[in-house]
Amino acid sequence: MDIISRAEWGARPPESRDVTTWTKRTAFMGHYSAASATQTPRQIQDFHMRKRGWADIGYNFLISSTSGVIFEGRGWLTIGAHCAGHNTPAIGVCVIGADKPDVQDVSDAARRSFKWLYEEANRRKGGKLTLLGHRDRGATACPGDEIYSWLKAGLPIVGQPTPAPKPPAGSKPAPGTSLAFPLPAGWYFGPASGPDYSVSGLYERYFRGRTDRAWLKEWAIQLGRRGWNVGKGRRWLSQHGNDGIYGPEYRALALAFQRDQRLRQDTLIGVNTWTAAFNNPVT
Repeated sequence: MDIISRAEWGARPPESRDVTTWTKRTAFMGHYSAASATQTPRQIQDFHMRKRGWADIGYNFLISSTSGVIFEGRGWLTIGAHCAGHNTPAIGVCVIGADKPDVQDVSDAARRSFKWLYEEANRRKGGKLTLLGHRDRGATACPGDEIYSWLKAGLPIVGQPTPAPKPPAGSKPAPGTSLAFPLPAGWYFGPASGPDYSVSGLYERYFRGRTDRAWLKEWAIQLGRRGWNVGKGRRWLSQHGNDGIYGPEYRALALAFQRDQRLRQDTLIGVNTWTAAFNNPVT
C-alpha cells in the first residue's frame, strides 16, 4: 500500500526528533482523533505543536476512517507523543474520525490499511508486536469502542483477505546478491550538513567493516545492475562518478529511484531505498 509522505501532506518540520530501534519496539497501539473524519494531518499537527507544545504530530501514522488512506506521521522509528510513558515501545496509529454509538464509523478500507500497517511493522521488526488500544495504557476512552473491540478480536477483515503484493507483470528478480542495510536503525546516507545519523561518506566512517563511502558506492553499483546508467559521463553521477560522497548527484539519483519505486521521496538513502535497490523486482 502507498503511504502519503509528510512532504505530500504539507507537514511542518519537527522541532526535534528522537529515534529508537526495532529491538525496543514491542507494541502497536491504536488511537482515534475523536473529531471529524474530514480533519487533515496538517490540522492535527498544528493542534499538537501549537496547543500541546509537542515537537511534531504525535502519531507515527494516521489513517482516514473513510478512504483508508495512510499518512506518514513520525514514521516507523521516530519516537511519538501519543501515549505518555509508552512512546518508545509503541508505534502509535491514529484513525482520523470519531466513534458514534451504534454506527460503524471505520470503513473496511481503513481496517485493511490498519491491518497492513500492523503486518508491515511485524515484518520490519522480525517478530510480532503486541496489539494495544490507547485505553490499555492510559485513562482514556481512546480509540473508541468500535476500534478497540476490533483490535481485541485480532483485526478480522470481512470477505476476501488483503492479497499479498505480486511482482508487476513482466518483472524479473533483482540482480546481484542482496545486502542488508549497513547503517544503524534510523540512520541514512545523506548530506554532510545533516545530523550525525546523516552519513555522507565525506569523513569515511566505518560501518560493518567497510567505510560509508564504500557502502554508498555499493548502492549505486546495484542500481547499475538494475539497468540505471550510472557513472562518470553517464546519465547519473555524470560529473564526479560513483565516488561514494553524497552530494547533489547522489541526491538526484536517489530521488529518481524513489519515484521509480514509489517510495517516500525524501532524497535520502535510508533502509527502504537501500532495500528496494537490492530486493525489488526489475520492471
